[in-house]
Amino acid sequence: MGITRYSRHKRRHTGGKRKIHKKKRKFELGRPAAMTKLGGKVVHLVRGRGNNTKFRALKLETGNFSWGTETCTRKTRILDVTYNASNNELLRTKTLVKGCIVQVDATPFKQWYEAHYGVKIGKKKRGKKDDEEEKDEAPKSEATLAKLKSRQKDRKLDQALEDQFSSGRLYAAVSSRPGQCGRCDGYILEGKELEFYVRLMKKKGGKK
Repeated sequence: MGITRYSRHKRRHTGGKRKIHKKKRKFELGRPAAMTKLGGKVVHLVRGRGNNTKFRALKLETGNFSWGTETCTRKTRILDVTYNASNNELLRTKTLVKGCIVQVDATPFKQWYEAHYGVKIGKKKRGKKDDEEEKDEAPKSEATLAKLKSRQKDRKLDQALEDQFSSGRLYAAVSSRPGQCGRCDGYILEGKELEFYVRLMKKKGGKK
């Protein structure tokens, strides 16, 4: 018995049984779920109806993630799956699906932020060695310094995000469908949405 999407086995609205008068059709077929896992990139091509192609990702380890408030998108490593509203089993097996919450490497976003604003973030000072490293930085021109100063006027960084930068991991939501398009892209969680998911993770016993 193949996977099928027909509804002839369902009852009528009145509750009566339907007579099944025809067999399964090719256009009603379904396929097994991709169950994309964390790991080295493995993507299979699947021929669809009308000779269209689906990209069935079986394993992925990177994706493009967008930082909405800063209008910055970077390719980064996916480190862990931390929350899934539908099923804790998908959390245990580290399965990537649309809507799941993952932890991504903060380094590309941190590098961009420091270059864009000229401000170090997520760094705890330890002593003289750090001060010496800051002094050794290449000198900047007056025009560059003026540009950085003008950018810093409207600079706001959420405290919750800054704490994540110091740990080197950011929470992000997956917004693409890895089993259909072969990619795992999404956006960085911030503000009320971040608070909401952190609260749920603590409540459901997800990975902090």
